[in-house]
Amino acid sequence: MTVDAVVSALRATLGERGVLTTPEDRARFETGWRYGKGTACCIARPASTAEVATVLRVCGEHGVRVVPQGANTGLVASSTPDASGTMVVLSLERLNRTIELDVAGRTVLVDGGVLLSQLNQELARHGFWFPVDLGADPQLGGMVATNTGGTRLLRYGDVRHNLLGVEVVLGDGRVLTQLNRLRKNNTGLDAKHLFVGTTGVFGVVTRAVLQVAPLPKQRSVALVACRDGDAVLALLTALEADLGDVLSAFEVMSANAVAAVLAHQPNLRRPFAELPRYAVLVELSSTLPADTLVLDAVLEARLGAFLETAGDAVLDVLVGKGDEFWQIRHHISESLRSEGKMLAFDISVPRSALPAFTADVERLLARDWPAVRLCDYGHWGDGGTHLNLVWNEATIGRAAAEVIAALQPSIYELAVRGYAGSYSAEHGVGPHNQRYYDLYTDPLVKQFCALLGGFCDPQDRLGTVRLE
Repeated sequence: MTVDAVVSALRATLGERGVLTTPEDRARFETGWRYGKGTACCIARPASTAEVATVLRVCGEHGVRVVPQGANTGLVASSTPDASGTMVVLSLERLNRTIELDVAGRTVLVDGGVLLSQLNQELARHGFWFPVDLGADPQLGGMVATNTGGTRLLRYGDVRHNLLGVEVVLGDGRVLTQLNRLRKNNTGLDAKHLFVGTTGVFGVVTRAVLQVAPLPKQRSVALVACRDGDAVLALLTALEADLGDVLSAFEVMSANAVAAVLAHQPNLRRPFAELPRYAVLVELSSTLPADTLVLDAVLEARLGAFLETAGDAVLDVLVGKGDEFWQIRHHISESLRSEGKMLAFDISVPRSALPAFTADVERLLARDWPAVRLCDYGHWGDGGTHLNLVWNEATIGRAAAEVIAALQPSIYELAVRGYAGSYSAEHGVGPHNQRYYDLYTDPLVKQFCALLGGFCDPQDRLGTVRLE
């Protein structure tokens, strides 16, 4: 294989605009949002399913490995090439024209390169949204490939829950089309699910059919100061029992995480004079108008009733100022990156075990790494927690690589073996987590994935991870 031969063959199909080769043009495709940096042979930018199929066939003929890439917002290095300079990055950014809404069916057909913001802007004109809510702006094909979750999974589910059909180009250029708009279709294998959450190694998602939700007409938000993790779970249990139909978000932020935001976002106001162990962001939402149901009143009444029985487990409650509270939540990740060196974990355990699991992490740090701070936050309502470990490299006296090499296996072992949890709740596998997939995945599951991979990508040309 020569670079010139591959580029020439791709340009013959995609034209000059469809293939990028200069270092300046390739740069934004070669560096990931948090992890992953490499060098591509070139960037292929097909504008149709047929062109995606041709790219994969051409690359197969030349023995070239292909890295499918959406908006490159992933966090496990699965969308960027290695350092060899031999991989082709297949970007879907030009495959972004189709947004076909069926209002009565409450479904939408979208191209894989359509951005989430682009889709929601169009849906809003008709009173709908695709309610997988997160800080980044990914493409829909990438969201299917990684099974994106987000802050409102508790109410609306993840991408898998909202996916009705897909069109996928397999590794050798064959096109599998299952673009039905049916919610009920019990006629054998529902093949679309094979491509959800598998990071693009079985095929490239070029179109998808999604169910969409009506836009809420009102929201009510509160910030609750909780003494500890047990108080957080008691609050969640009470809210689900009484307000489960309208509870749309339950986000938990530790004192260390909130303190980092306040230190680096001076425009945000301090919500509590003394930061609690956990501040819980509670959101109710409804399509009912305020003249039918006043959510602020409902939330205030329920939290008031909970306070009467919670004793000193709940320290304070603030209702309203929803935008301010969400601003704190959405600025945590970037603020923590300004605190020093950081090791970020995306972990899930049974949500009833979250307080005990977090306490075990704190004990591990206190015993072995007292200079490392735990700045945890996340989606406790669905069992997910972002355990961010932060330290000052000068103070700790150890290289970052050494700290990570010691802490990462210990935390994952605790989560997976100790609490029957997952080392990647929603970020996926990717090269960043490949060794842990290899370590923790059941051998029979690996064998099954290898058989599927052999059918979907017989030349083994797709992606940067091995699900086998």
